[in-house]
Amino acid sequence: MDELKRTPLHDLHIELGAKMVPFAGYEMPVQYKLGVLKEHLHAREKAGLFDVSHMGQVILSGESVESIALALESLVPVNIAGLAENRQRYGFFTNDAGGIEDDLMIANRGDHLFVVVNAACKTQDMAHMRAGLEPKGVTPRLLGDRALLALQGPAAEDALAALNPAVREMRFMDVATVELVGAECWISRSGYTGEDGFEISVPEDKAVELARALLAQEAVEPIGLGARDSLRLEAGLCLYGHDIDSTTTPVEAALTWAIQKIRRTGGAREGGFPGAEKILAEFDNGAPRARVGLRPEGRAPMREGVEIFAEAEGGAPIGHVTSGGFGPTTGAPVAMGYVDIDHAAPGTKLFGEVRGKRLAVEVAQMPFVTQTYKR
Repeated sequence: MDELKRTPLHDLHIELGAKMVPFAGYEMPVQYKLGVLKEHLHAREKAGLFDVSHMGQVILSGESVESIALALESLVPVNIAGLAENRQRYGFFTNDAGGIEDDLMIANRGDHLFVVVNAACKTQDMAHMRAGLEPKGVTPRLLGDRALLALQGPAAEDALAALNPAVREMRFMDVATVELVGAECWISRSGYTGEDGFEISVPEDKAVELARALLAQEAVEPIGLGARDSLRLEAGLCLYGHDIDSTTTPVEAALTWAIQKIRRTGGAREGGFPGAEKILAEFDNGAPRARVGLRPEGRAPMREGVEIFAEAEGGAPIGHVTSGGFGPTTGAPVAMGYVDIDHAAPGTKLFGEVRGKRLAVEVAQMPFVTQTYKR
């Protein structure tokens, strides 16, 4: 793994007994000494610390935050101009066919926008933003001197408040600049587990000190990519490149909640983003397929790539699984995937083909666990 990049916390991961694996061009911890199952349950019950420094942290600067926001709206189908200062919003880059090129978090920091993109998409996202935004007077800058930590779980507030009690005032999707371990940190109250928690951008030379200060607290354990994946799956959250990609539209992906009315048909800033014609047509007329939750019967998980059928025998596939595994919190297998719209209603009985045998699966509401965001 010599050619892989390393985050500022790499040596700490080794010290903590992490098993390291290649992920998105980085050497990343997949699990620690607790193991994936116990790490998952610890994050649900107490607090888990995740290293997400491989993600791309980008500053968009320009003449004013209003001009930056309007420029970014030409690339995303999201209301950025209406995003209040010190608030964050989920969004995605779309392509001319209506597909999703990446999903991202966008924060209004008063005089600039702060954007976090997926690790595997950093290079293409930067090229996309430069091409689309620089002609409009907006400069994207990928930061190379900050780490990113995520602290997730019901004890996350207490753990972070022990370092600075100001974080108790934050609500879901708030962003703030807060001093931690003597460093200026940019914090959002958000995350990728369905639990309350925070994402913390910290200068890289202070990242280890901050991580140690959090891990020194009894409630906090380090959590790897394995549990991160099962946590987000139970929470019904998409993983880019699996549940959403350049061939899936936001309507198919059940992400219509992220496109505000002002950008939809009849809205004051209707359209104006790549793929708007197709996406807005699907809003108005429906999409041919939908991302749904799936609950396999029995104990056998249905993993990514499993084909879904309407009947126990015969017929063509009507969909496929995009993410699946055992849900430690639910105590049973859970999955998500795409099925044609005629079979997408919750409670619909379907069949997944696993090793040549069709096993019963039921379309289910997501999330599979109750989200505990502090609103």
